[in-house]
Amino acid sequence: MIVAAAQLGPIQRADRRVDVVKRLLALLHEAKARGAELVVFPELALTTFFPRWWMQDQAEIDAFFETEMPGPETKPLFDEARRLGLGFCLGYAEKTADGHRYNTSILVDAGGRAVLTYRKIHLPGHAEHEPWRPFQHLEKRYFDVGDLGFPVWRALGGVLGMCICNDRRWPETYRVMGLQGVEMILLGYNTPAHNPPAPEQDALGPFHNHLVMQAGAYQNATWVVGVAKCGREEGCDLIGQSAIIAPSGEIVAQAATLGDELISARCDLDLTRPYKDTIFNFARHRRPEHYRLIVDRVGAEPPEERR
Repeated sequence: MIVAAAQLGPIQRADRRVDVVKRLLALLHEAKARGAELVVFPELALTTFFPRWWMQDQAEIDAFFETEMPGPETKPLFDEARRLGLGFCLGYAEKTADGHRYNTSILVDAGGRAVLTYRKIHLPGHAEHEPWRPFQHLEKRYFDVGDLGFPVWRALGGVLGMCICNDRRWPETYRVMGLQGVEMILLGYNTPAHNPPAPEQDALGPFHNHLVMQAGAYQNATWVVGVAKCGREEGCDLIGQSAIIAPSGEIVAQAATLGDELISARCDLDLTRPYKDTIFNFARHRRPEHYRLIVDRVGAEPPEERR
């Protein structure tokens, strides 16, 4: 499968969806010219990263959410992808009919049908206003925790799954999909380059970004396609480094800019087999009876503090 990671540069608050969709269409056409079969767009690919602002007006908040997919402004993307025979993965803010709000990704097949939905589970940041921060990170305020788990699906010739941004830092994300035989994980992110509570970690941000994706790919015998929204967005710097990572953990393609950029790679899904069959043969080597703490306990509790 030839896969294209469609990195996006910044989307400003004043940018109209119709103009953002034009940028997505340009990347879609470039992907087609490269022979791609699947195009992966970032997290919240239709708007700026709005959780950086404290908002109380409901209409202001709702303006960032999609109540249908496709809607009038996104339908051209679905129509053109179907015409070109391309599948795609798109991240956006979803508001359901019953009023729930999710940070969502969907997988659309080459016929224009949404075949898989994922709603972000590991929401970072905080829910209350923290005015001392130069930028808020209010995902816990604006989104509900995803309610669909980590599903995988047979599509486009492989077993595909999705996760979003902070999910990539948690090994459970990859393992749950790994236990379903996933062969490729599609992963969009919007990650700030600065971490005000611990600025000394800024230099490690790019290293950690690739570290978790490479480890997840290798330990679960899967391809990982990590796609950024990046650059200076409303004064906040977002890291780029979009990458396509093999089941060996090796990066086979990586973005070089902080703007709209397409990278692509020929991903042989059979390369997952040696790792699934030998090194990480789960059925042969896993010992779930010794892993109970992973699901029984949320926070760390050192032995000396147990009651």
